[in-house]
Amino acid sequence: MMNKKRVIIDTDTAGDDTFAILTALHYFEVEGIMITGGNVQFDQQVENALYTLQVAEKGGQIPVYKGYERPLMGLGEVEHRTVEDVHGKDGMGDSFFEKAIQRPAKGHAVDFLIETVHKSPGEIHLLAIAPLTNIAMAIKKDPTIIPKIPHLYIMGGTNNTLGNITPAAEYNFWVDPEAAKIVLHAGIPITMVGWEMCTQYSVMDDNDHADVAALGTKGAQFFEDVNRVVKRFNKKVHKLNGTTHPDMLLVAVAANEEIMTKSTLYHVDVEVVGELTRGYSLVDVNNRLGRTKNVRVCEAIDRDAFKTVVLDVMGSL
Repeated sequence: MMNKKRVIIDTDTAGDDTFAILTALHYFEVEGIMITGGNVQFDQQVENALYTLQVAEKGGQIPVYKGYERPLMGLGEVEHRTVEDVHGKDGMGDSFFEKAIQRPAKGHAVDFLIETVHKSPGEIHLLAIAPLTNIAMAIKKDPTIIPKIPHLYIMGGTNNTLGNITPAAEYNFWVDPEAAKIVLHAGIPITMVGWEMCTQYSVMDDNDHADVAALGTKGAQFFEDVNRVVKRFNKKVHKLNGTTHPDMLLVAVAANEEIMTKSTLYHVDVEVVGELTRGYSLVDVNNRLGRTKNVRVCEAIDRDAFKTVVLDVMGSL
């Protein structure tokens, strides 16, 4: 048996983040989970991560660290926009699961990240499925971690396509574009899976859901429960016939890059001031700016291989 790759997950746990965590637990050695302000109320995100570990029967085995509750430029009492309308009031399809037994670890997520990377240089891959606040702050606090991170996989941004929170922007980059800008330019090897990959390749329609349900496992039931609200939301708002799985797609790519059938290294940057375009990710496909190519952008996915991952993970629980 090959040694599993070691990862830290940075998440704003709601909806598809839970399946991404389960996928990471299936394929990787997960060192810890960091929580960033994003999808729903912060403390609810913490509970959702803890509950997801319990679903995987890993309760008490993997630490969950609280990180930054607000974006870098979040001021005073002003909350960023959360998206309970997408994921349900609890971020879990209005399932209102029981509270997990495990409690969050002591200490700050950023310190955990810095210490873990220094302890095992070149070994800790990062799976970023949330706004990039924690990772940006870790880089700012201790830039010496940069050469010690072998790869950072980011679910975020778009490659010259429609956003999901505004017409111009994908949610993770939109919540904290300053953090995204810092991270993209840090010099860490990055693979980015944008929102358009999710709409093109990760949509699970009624037939796909029937295939998951047919597994008859606890994981299959969890998949149905958590997806309850997003299925309705997607039909109404995004005009998509099914549930979307950007975070799970990102982790699937990190676990087996062969699922990514096309990718290209491009210069990628993020708009932080635009009146209409704050959070927009610029992917310079034709190299018009002539700047350093800093991000490998995922451009196509083997859809059947992704669905196999979904069935494997949900079937194993």
